Amino acid sequence: MRPAKNKPPHKFETGTQNHEGIAGTLAAVEYLAGLSGLDRSAPRRAQLQRAMTLLRDYDHLLSAAILDQLDGVSGLRVHGVTDRSRLAERVPTVSFSWEGHQPRAMAEALGRAGVFVWDGNFYALAVSERLGLEEQGGMVRVGAVHYNTLAEIQRFGDVLRGLA
Repeated sequence: MRPAKNKPPHKFETGTQNHEGIAGTLAAVEYLAGLSGLDRSAPRRAQLQRAMTLLRDYDHLLSAAILDQLDGVSGLRVHGVTDRSRLAERVPTVSFSWEGHQPRAMAEALGRAGVFVWDGNFYALAVSERLGLEEQGGMVRVGAVHYNTLAEIQRFGDVLRGLA
């Protein structure tokens, strides 16, 4: 005997449902909808569309701010899109290398100053090798999200330039 009928929706619901996953998905949707700034009585779809538009626009602002902080640092090279007219092609996570500076040492120095970045190849070993960066320890990666501020990115740039 089958545990459930062989016709939808029952055929897809055998066993115990993933209640944690259902609750987590609902929480994520509610969080994103709350970022929209729209009244809670607004249609959920409108809330999510507005929130995603706001997040995209802020991502572009954050990306430009990070790139601005890295511009003009002598010997520093950004690996990825830097053209401000192409910000839609990237997220506000930027990898870079700096001539004469080891990625691990930079990450540790920034960390001591309360600026947290990553170093290494980020599981992109072939890319790091092709760029000739693997032997020096890869790259440094800095990333921002919607709860980061432009002041924090400015501070990142100030601390980074202090490493020179």
